[in-house]
Amino acid sequence: MNIFDMIMNYRDFFLSGLKYTLLLAVLGVVFGFALGIVVSLLRMSKWRILRFIASAWVEFLRGTPMLVQLFIIHYGLPELGLEFTPIQSGAITLTINSSAYLAEIFRAGIQNVDRGQVEAARSLGMRQGMTMRYIVLPQALKNVLPAIGNEFITIIKESSIVSMIGVMDLMFQAGSVSTITYQGLNPYIIIALMYFVLTFTLSKALGILERRLNTDDRR
Repeated sequence: MNIFDMIMNYRDFFLSGLKYTLLLAVLGVVFGFALGIVVSLLRMSKWRILRFIASAWVEFLRGTPMLVQLFIIHYGLPELGLEFTPIQSGAITLTINSSAYLAEIFRAGIQNVDRGQVEAARSLGMRQGMTMRYIVLPQALKNVLPAIGNEFITIIKESSIVSMIGVMDLMFQAGSVSTITYQGLNPYIIIALMYFVLTFTLSKALGILERRLNTDDRR
């Protein structure tokens, strides 16, 4: 069976896998985005214990393989009474892993905001929380948008590990097609091309958005 026949005959497998891959990637980035902001703010807290907790979170998640984190959540936590479905375990793993990297991205963005603007806001009577919400964070997020997009691309590719716990993503479905057809090459070439189209399209879209933002800044 050639690759084109395989695409047509098993398109439902690949489309189903694509659905789960995109779902997990979106969940991982959206919730990782929110959690990453919280962690980045904790890392800059005036309280040492909060800085320590946030730093330990970032260093541990960045210093251990995502596959190990996935297995701890899916196979380890049930021993403590916390049991998740494969989809939930995959989403949680991608979320916490993404949050560690996004936290560092946000922290760099916040620290690069001109301190003069912060001081001006405070001189106008704005409290620290208001200054962070209305002055610092909007500018920081705009500055790190390309890096956030790159993290989204990374999560799309790394989401393939969830197939190890039975999530029927692209990687899982390629294995299923390989088992059915006894072909070990074509199914993986197909999903490689699908991953490439996803990441390439997203990369180009982010490039367009970045250029538009730069144009707006020059105006």
